[in-house]
Amino acid sequence: MHLRDLTQFLHELEANNNRAWFVMNKPRYDILRAEFLELVIELIAGIIRFDPAIAGCNPKKALFRINRDLRFARGRDPYKTTFSAAITASGLKKPSQGGGPAYYFHIDAKGMLFSAGGEYRPPAERLRSVREHIVADAKGFGKLLKDPGLQQHFGGLQYEDRLVRLPKGFEADAPHGEQLKLKSYIAWRTVSIAKLMPDELPAMLLADFKAAAPLVKWLRTAGQTP
Repeated sequence: MHLRDLTQFLHELEANNNRAWFVMNKPRYDILRAEFLELVIELIAGIIRFDPAIAGCNPKKALFRINRDLRFARGRDPYKTTFSAAITASGLKKPSQGGGPAYYFHIDAKGMLFSAGGEYRPPAERLRSVREHIVADAKGFGKLLKDPGLQQHFGGLQYEDRLVRLPKGFEADAPHGEQLKLKSYIAWRTVSIAKLMPDELPAMLLADFKAAAPLVKWLRTAGQTP
């Protein structure tokens, strides 16, 4: 897709985040949205090679809307300043809807690419299932933490989003205590796409997602009946 056009559009939207400007520039948005959809279609085809479970993901449903939901957040800007997508085996992209582990990415108004794999802030019941799975499969989870691709590509899991103490119901000597405190189980990185050629973006994202695949697949087994 035309990355310069996309970042320029988002940059202008950031400075003119109102309905009048968006309506006037809707034709630009429609073209960019169509190009972004083609990118997601290409990514799904690539991910299937190392994670066949996402074969049923509908690319149109993987895209996030640019409109914000202002029903419960009045006063906020009406439009997001990112183009984003979450590719999941369930076909659902939001954790609150039971989307499960995802391959996620977005491009923002500053020309930064954020790519990630895992689960961000899953609902309480799902989060408990993941934590219980860590204890039940302590050996497998320990192996995952040392995965070379996950370590070299992302530096491992992100630890910023976590509790101070162990969650209720887990003993002090439970395996992987620090990881049990996490609220999100995700690996991510950011990189500038300012000098990136359009045909280089899919390969970059697929490399990120392939490195995140062991985490996504392990999380997918949480809550499943043995």
